[in-house]
Amino acid sequence: MTSFYWPDFTLILPEMILVFSALLILMEGAFLKQVSFRHSVHCGTLALGLSLGLCLFQFETGQTWVTFEGQIKQDDFIFFAKILVLAGATATLSMSLPSMIKENLSRVEYPPLVLFATLGMLLMVEANDFLILFIGLEMQGLSLYVLAALHREHLRVSEAALKYFILGAFATGLFLYGISLIYGFSGATNFEVIASVIRTESINALPLGLFVGLVFVMAALAFKVSAVPFHMWTPDVYEGCPTPITAFIGGVPKVAAMVVFLRLLLSPFILLYGEWYSLIIFLSMASMVVGAFAALRQTNLKRLLGYSAIGQMGYVLMGVAAGNSEGAQAVFVYLTLYLVMFIGTFACLLSLKGKTPEGVQDIEDLKGIATLHPKLSFILAVFMFSLAGIPPLGGFFAKLYVFKAAIAAELFWLAIVGVLTSVVAAYYYLKIVKAMYFDDLPETPAPSHGQLLVLSAEITVVLNICAAIILLFFMFPNVVLEMAQRAAFALRI
Repeated sequence: MTSFYWPDFTLILPEMILVFSALLILMEGAFLKQVSFRHSVHCGTLALGLSLGLCLFQFETGQTWVTFEGQIKQDDFIFFAKILVLAGATATLSMSLPSMIKENLSRVEYPPLVLFATLGMLLMVEANDFLILFIGLEMQGLSLYVLAALHREHLRVSEAALKYFILGAFATGLFLYGISLIYGFSGATNFEVIASVIRTESINALPLGLFVGLVFVMAALAFKVSAVPFHMWTPDVYEGCPTPITAFIGGVPKVAAMVVFLRLLLSPFILLYGEWYSLIIFLSMASMVVGAFAALRQTNLKRLLGYSAIGQMGYVLMGVAAGNSEGAQAVFVYLTLYLVMFIGTFACLLSLKGKTPEGVQDIEDLKGIATLHPKLSFILAVFMFSLAGIPPLGGFFAKLYVFKAAIAAELFWLAIVGVLTSVVAAYYYLKIVKAMYFDDLPETPAPSHGQLLVLSAEITVVLNICAAIILLFFMFPNVVLEMAQRAAFALRI
């Protein structure tokens, strides 16, 4: 019988906090009739904040543990990934409160679903075995499917959730088939055992089924990060879901999935770099091109940001394609700054009214609002300029690091495509800034045009923190760079 020692459980205290908090909130909602939605969200935010604090403390120790019979691994790489996931989840849950109430989505199951989805992401990034990775992937996926369908009274929401579920189930099938092939041809599901099998055999002697299994796993993860050609669900889900839920679905899960992508390819399968790097180059290049050009004709803000996210993941994959520690560091820097920009952008959108109760939907809803709300418009413009990669904002340095990593790995054509698509993408980001600053208010505006939907204390805090990080990154880059360097070094490429 396997024995678990108390130190094993201290290492997963953040996960235990999320489990017990989610169950407690559900039980309160089931047995106490007077529990308010605000109380449930605050409890969920507190649980995420406590877990984040514990992960920061664990990251500072700088130690590596392999626990639960080799099923779970904890090191600087994983702690930094968990910090990003928990920080993003904390911010999105806290700032969603006013909008969820306004859109009549104040349901007690919302905070537990966010907690369970976050728990699944933590399991994904710390998994040292394909079985644990699958459990985390499914826990995250099932929670996100329910979140996407939370506003099921609307046909558009139901349609988006159904697309998300069907394509997600297809990706799960690909993933399961991939790990079954890897297990069948390597005899193991543990990452370290698989790595040792690959090390002991010459590349030419490895069975073809192992490579095929890896391709299927990569395809499933490409779906999770919205990489082309597995991106079809992204614009529809972004547009169809309520804005506060899109803010969560569109940012945090992509960080977790990209970290898994990076860890799998640069740790157990790094010796197969010559076999998989061309696939990553294709995914990266296709995502950048499709993301840039497909967004040009979009007028719906969330749909535009969906295509933008596809392109942004293409830039991140450029760092993965480099296949070295410099590329891994660039990936972490990019994910950190992308998460900040994405959450900050949605915090701005959640603050404004549009023609509908859901708030701002189209670019025309932003026309002339700079005259009404100069501070909010300035912050949104900062995020748009940063996403476009304009110096000296954080987004410029994020792109700079992945370009440097690609050039160092002699992926010159990939870097050239990245630069060209950045120029194209700048057009639609600047189109949003133009609408705010250079377009006049509509002659017959809707009564709610340009009005603040709500600028709560939570949204104000998130906005100010995100804007400060993007604006001041060029002055204090070492805070993120050193953490990313430690995380990349933990891979021991």
